[in-house]
Amino acid sequence: MCTRFVFRGRNIITGFNFDIDLSVWTHKVMKEKERFYIGILRPDGTYHSYHGVNRNGNAGTLLYVHGNSAGVYQEGDTCMTIADLTEQFIKAQISFDEVLQIVKSKKIVYAPDATMQAMLSDVHGRTLVIEPGIGYREEQGRYSLITNYSLIKPESTKDFIVPGDHRYEVALRLLDSYKKELSVSDAFALLHTVRQEGAWATRVSFVYSVNERTVYYIENNDFKNIRKFTFPVV
Repeated sequence: MCTRFVFRGRNIITGFNFDIDLSVWTHKVMKEKERFYIGILRPDGTYHSYHGVNRNGNAGTLLYVHGNSAGVYQEGDTCMTIADLTEQFIKAQISFDEVLQIVKSKKIVYAPDATMQAMLSDVHGRTLVIEPGIGYREEQGRYSLITNYSLIKPESTKDFIVPGDHRYEVALRLLDSYKKELSVSDAFALLHTVRQEGAWATRVSFVYSVNERTVYYIENNDFKNIRKFTFPVV
């Protein structure tokens, strides 16, 4: 369970709620010169950057989605996992335009042990939704929003909507209410409204301001204790 949005005003604002079951995944907030990310511990012993921001403005997040058979993991040169694609983008190993070429030329599949979809955006606010087995869509307009259900083919996941889960609809109304600009405070107010509790509680929330080159973040729903990480100017 997660929520991600991009708002395109005079300042590009990205917001993300990272909702996860601690009995299943181990995570850690990582701050490096080139990247801010929520590290996910994998069997190789590495905290991988599947959710984060690069100093160059690339922002990527993976969100759980009920999988479909067309996106099942495959090996080979003609395929690429959504996890690898997202992490390479966050690491700035590939650009937004290169991601577009990859999704046009290769089959994007799930990782071997998780079914996820992605939202990727760059410093200009260009945004791409990628759903393995379904396709991709470049987003335009004032804002983009995604949770844990398909945007491109919503009928494919409608039967898996958790009763009472109105995060998408609530966040959509809030984003629509901001006609021209969205502040960092507004973004946190939105994330607070759609935060989760219980086993799949919101463990990390972050807001990235392109103009400020800064990530603001909180942990464990402690919205009164906002910390910040500013990328160094080189």
